[in-house]
Amino acid sequence: MGKALRRGHRDGGRRRRALTVRRALALAAFALSGILPTRSAGAQDAPLRLDRARFTALFYPSEQTLAQSLIALAIAHDTFPGLPRPTQHVLLAIAPDRRRFREWVGPHAPEWGAAVAFPDSRRIVMQGRGAGADAGDPREVFRHELAHLALHEYLGDLSPRWFDEGYASYSARETGRADALAANLALVIKGTPSFDELDSEFFEGATTAQTAYALAYGAVDQLASLDTAHGLSRFFATWKQEASMERAVRLTYGMTMAEFEQRWQQQTRRRYGGLALVGDVTLAGLLLLVIIVPLYVLRAQRDRRRMAALVEADRVAEVAARESAIEALLRGDEPPESGSDRTESTPS
Repeated sequence: MGKALRRGHRDGGRRRRALTVRRALALAAFALSGILPTRSAGAQDAPLRLDRARFTALFYPSEQTLAQSLIALAIAHDTFPGLPRPTQHVLLAIAPDRRRFREWVGPHAPEWGAAVAFPDSRRIVMQGRGAGADAGDPREVFRHELAHLALHEYLGDLSPRWFDEGYASYSARETGRADALAANLALVIKGTPSFDELDSEFFEGATTAQTAYALAYGAVDQLASLDTAHGLSRFFATWKQEASMERAVRLTYGMTMAEFEQRWQQQTRRRYGGLALVGDVTLAGLLLLVIIVPLYVLRAQRDRRRMAALVEADRVAEVAARESAIEALLRGDEPPESGSDRTESTPS
């Protein structure tokens, strides 16, 4: 899924700002190279440009159908939950292959990302048709990145990372995110992380990051459900006015941020912790079956072979004993007297 690269929140602000500026300049250079694209018979690989409403798409001929469909979808659904309709111009650059995608987003973007948003410069870089199967639905990915830009347009850098990513997933209706939690044993063992811990997990490996996206989505969804009449609109308006998420939560929902965090942790653990435990127990059971069943089959085969050998040995011994008895009769040997046939005389 995508990621927003923006100015740092709470830490690393200056360094991240410098990186964002450099990436924005690099992307701007690419954009300028395609400002006046003219595709002729001798320039089939020249970049193309599409301008519609507040969107500009820059792409190569191989990505034309994708670019047109994404821009049409963005125009048709250009509103986001709880936010005023965005007005800022957005530039979409679609990379024709993974190599150019990595060049345009820079070395600091995660390897697993399918798209990256640059809120400060209002640009989005996406992988095109060359994206892998794990890149997801491009329409959902583009919607996710547009939500980052819409949130930044209204709130600037006020939102923490977990809310930024959770809101983007919430806006794109990425309901499949919950699948990452249904079989996550960490929720059973360690419990649901705090919001501060969740912020750092977006910068870890792909598996941890996907879990973080799912948890962030659930947190934003739960926050929106606290006001069924207005959703997030009153919360956003208060947040912008107060410039404080803590005060916005207090004034809108009548609870502290710590209380909401605890409530979210409890509900997440209650909802997914049991599923994770059952899922992992089932997985462990399957693993045991994979290990134990072959061993059981091998042992059963060995026991059958051993029993067959014993039966054969008994048969051979019985035949040998019978033949020995016949030979004794032929020689005229007296059979040994049994103890039951013996009589003892006693003097009278």
